[in-house]
Amino acid sequence: MKNVLKHIVTTEKSVRIMEAENKIIFVVDMKAKKPDIKKAIEETFDVKVNKINISITSRGLKKAYIQLKPESSAMDIATKFGLM
Repeated sequence: MKNVLKHIVTTEKSVRIMEAENKIIFVVDMKAKKPDIKKAIEETFDVKVNKINISITSRGLKKAYIQLKPESSAMDIATKFGLM
């Protein structure tokens, strides 16, 4: 599936979640399923995914809360995007 990941969420809350829970939040394609998102994250950033939670916002966006395994750091991904 092409273009599964749309963009990273860059709010203060998402940065706190990155630091505290080793999770990173992405807006993803509405048709993307959890296995598609996991594959896209692992291949794009060379990290290991532990768990994914999905929510649909009131604006009609699909957000994926991606918890990384302890050996992978959400802060490293944030640094690649220039957030840190």
